[in-house]
Amino acid sequence: MQLQTGEDLLDLMRGFQIPSVLAAAAELDVFNATADTPQTAQELAVKLGCNERAMTILLDALSSVGVLAKTGERYALASGLVPFLVDSSPQSVTAMLRHQANCVRRWARLAWAVQSGGPIDAGASVRGAEADQAAFIEAMNVVSILVSEQLIREINPGGFRCVLDIGGASGTWTLNWLQAEPTARAILFDLPEVIPMARDRIERAGFSERVDLVAGDYNKDAMPRGADLVWVSAIIHQNSPTENRSLYGRIAEAIEPGGVVMIRDVVMEESRTTPVAGALFAVNMLVGTDGGSAFTLAEIREDLESAGFADVELVRRDEGMHSVVSARWPVHSLPS
Repeated sequence: MQLQTGEDLLDLMRGFQIPSVLAAAAELDVFNATADTPQTAQELAVKLGCNERAMTILLDALSSVGVLAKTGERYALASGLVPFLVDSSPQSVTAMLRHQANCVRRWARLAWAVQSGGPIDAGASVRGAEADQAAFIEAMNVVSILVSEQLIREINPGGFRCVLDIGGASGTWTLNWLQAEPTARAILFDLPEVIPMARDRIERAGFSERVDLVAGDYNKDAMPRGADLVWVSAIIHQNSPTENRSLYGRIAEAIEPGGVVMIRDVVMEESRTTPVAGALFAVNMLVGTDGGSAFTLAEIREDLESAGFADVELVRRDEGMHSVVSARWPVHSLPS
């Protein structure tokens, strides 16, 4: 990125504006409310419990950037965007917009986080803490569903009998692993409040008989045993190195001899300035976690080897979250 003038810097700074408008609309449910029938600002203000003047300003801003279409005094969701902004659509990205809205509130407190060394509580959205968690889980599905099938085709070690999906959220990766290996079964391990979301998605996909749903905290609890492939997807960046070493230790206690652990995450170059998306994601972890970051391959290797894993390698490189590191648990070793 080359910045040459003051205006270049100001253009970067103004980048918060449109995302903030999208975030407010997603949080207030403007998209669902305008998808079927054009509405006036007054009608939407009443329906969504908002101030009419403020709603008018928001709707005009959304119209100016093409998200809404304004005809007279009525506003409707732009027809081409309906599949992506209505919650009921399988293509909807609204949950990710809501999750990013939560991120925006934390990023606004970045200076305080740099001073203190940790996250500053930004509070819940207007939707409430429970809805924020549901948006996070669904947002992970939004991101994963776009890449999971192709990525698994690229990295699948083949022949595994059971995959343990740690922090498996609503089951997107679990389902794609099972589709890739038709004779395998799976164990999805996640927090108790997440399990019902996973159960619903897996039942709708028709895979219930092949999946065991186990509730637990991957940073505290023992892992379910029996897997010869352990999938750790977008988790290690949330943890400190100490937490990750502890996590790998619990995986080592559960994995079958000769089993493979695969870690999907950001992998930084040694300079830590590339990839750019990774450097910015480390900021996201600063404002959102107590010890998380984006790690280098050397750091990931060191932590895995400290738990007894061997043959650590980067099997897929990506500029963002979709790099994959694999390691093997020795056949002759037993967890200590």
